[in-house]
Amino acid sequence: MQSKSVLDLLLKAEAEAAALVNDAQIEADRRIHDNEEKNRVYFDDQIKKEIQKQELDLVNEKEKINILYENALEDYRDEIKNITSDENRFCDLLNKYFDQKPGKINDPL
Repeated sequence: MQSKSVLDLLLKAEAEAAALVNDAQIEADRRIHDNEEKNRVYFDDQIKKEIQKQELDLVNEKEKINILYENALEDYRDEIKNITSDENRFCDLLNKYFDQKPGKINDPL
């Protein structure tokens, strides 16, 4: 009968060990879940911050490009404002062009 009580003790110890392993697994799963949630929140926050930074950088770059464009356009307008036309020279060049005969090698204009 003593073997029965030893066997009962061993079965009881095995059941307690299984319960401890089960409790440890539940605790490990809970910690893993909590860690995953904490990491997800952290990375979501980091991603949002990076998106905001990129959007701000985009706005700043657009502003810089618009300023460069406006400056280049203004420079071009100033440049063409200062160009004078020589209508007489233009008419002379047209007359020389129309006076050329086909097939004849003419002097360059």
